[in-house]
Amino acid sequence: MLPAHPPFPQVPQGPATRLRVLILGGTTEASSLCTTLAHTPAIHAILSLAGATSKPHLPSITTRIGGFGGADGLTRWLRQNGIMAVIDATHPFAAQMSHHAMMACKEADIPLLRLERPEWQATPQDQWLMVKSITEAATELAYASRWNTSPQSVFLTTGRKETRPFLVAPQHHYLFRSIEQPAPADLPPDTTVLLARGPFDLADEHKLMLEQKITVLVTKNSGGTATGAKLEAARMLSIPVIMVSRPPQHNTPRAKDATAALAWLNHLASSTLRAV
Repeated sequence: MLPAHPPFPQVPQGPATRLRVLILGGTTEASSLCTTLAHTPAIHAILSLAGATSKPHLPSITTRIGGFGGADGLTRWLRQNGIMAVIDATHPFAAQMSHHAMMACKEADIPLLRLERPEWQATPQDQWLMVKSITEAATELAYASRWNTSPQSVFLTTGRKETRPFLVAPQHHYLFRSIEQPAPADLPPDTTVLLARGPFDLADEHKLMLEQKITVLVTKNSGGTATGAKLEAARMLSIPVIMVSRPPQHNTPRAKDATAALAWLNHLASSTLRAV
């Protein structure tokens, strides 16, 4: 269980008028934090997005889009731009970016906070099969006997870059939902693509699964409320869920929401400015 607030960081010494913070974004929590920071005079926040979504919702703060060139490139960027703290608010499954952030902040001696919403938790009424990866989920659908007595109608919500593994299970019908259009070559042959952006409510998710005759849901344990209604609908309809576990966590101070991350930043900002 996460503490109410993450451990407060060591305060860097030196003159400053505003705390310069890099927000590695792409999540609802990042957007919420950036909206607040746009009206926080003591903090100058810069939002960084990977560019995976063509039309992201941008807050009214400085924003950069694109990669840094690995951990070394991020280290250089942090130093060149006088960054004093980093909030890693990337998606829970953006393991490579989180690793680069940890390595870069360690090299640049900059405080790092991981802003990550809690995982979804199964209830006694849920039928979850936990797997360690997208590949394992696809392999389960391809070869496990419980899914192969007849073709399944699979609701696939894994993200557009992670559909190719399901080519090994072409016997099923897939309803694939994504913000962006996936490459046709990366989709199993019998796939219907639904382009939509959350949040999704329970009534609509329940109706969708009924209309599409869904028999199994495949998703990643992203957590949060924006896409959580599909799990409630699956529970109501007794639909089993193949749930992909999150990647292993780094030993980084963590905050479960924007409020806790803001408290961490405010402490750092006030201590830094008092030291001037």
